[in-house]
Amino acid sequence: MAKDETKKKRKSVTADDAEAATVDSPKKESKKSKTEEDEIPMESLSPIAHPLAGKKLAKKVHKCVKKGAKTRNLRRGVKEVVKGVKKGEKGVVIMAANISPIDILTHIPVLCEESAIPYVFVASKEELGEASGTKRPTSCMMVVPKSAKSKKGEEDSKEKLEEWKVIYEEVESEVKDLDTKIAF
Repeated sequence: MAKDETKKKRKSVTADDAEAATVDSPKKESKKSKTEEDEIPMESLSPIAHPLAGKKLAKKVHKCVKKGAKTRNLRRGVKEVVKGVKKGEKGVVIMAANISPIDILTHIPVLCEESAIPYVFVASKEELGEASGTKRPTSCMMVVPKSAKSKKGEEDSKEKLEEWKVIYEEVESEVKDLDTKIAF
């Protein structure tokens, strides 16, 4: 019986130690403000990330991407974007600025300028992937005004499509206003 009591004492001591450890550990470190979490250091951004979207434009771009994902107006990934640009699709190209190695995206701004397609960089590939409805980070995507095939049994409501087109036109006009010329 003595052995059973010592085991119980050990279990109770370990539980008390665990409680003490959780009380001692400060929870303030895990609770960062949203501004601290959202900020990305300039060192992590690629040097070719020009024009970089500001906070307001980035928010509009993410909103446009979310709505575009629902209406199936997105081309995700470098391969699909290059294919769309070469085919002559019109739209807005959105690239992540924290891609490593940068050689993955270096040819896309040149292709966009040759085809007169507006493009913009956003700060984070994780946020871009999350906005597009995927679990993986996305390095680049193209938002196009004409949607791809709709899912079987699901038709895009006219209200959603009109709402998305308004947001798309705002984003397109703001991105076109940015200085996108490549300086040699």
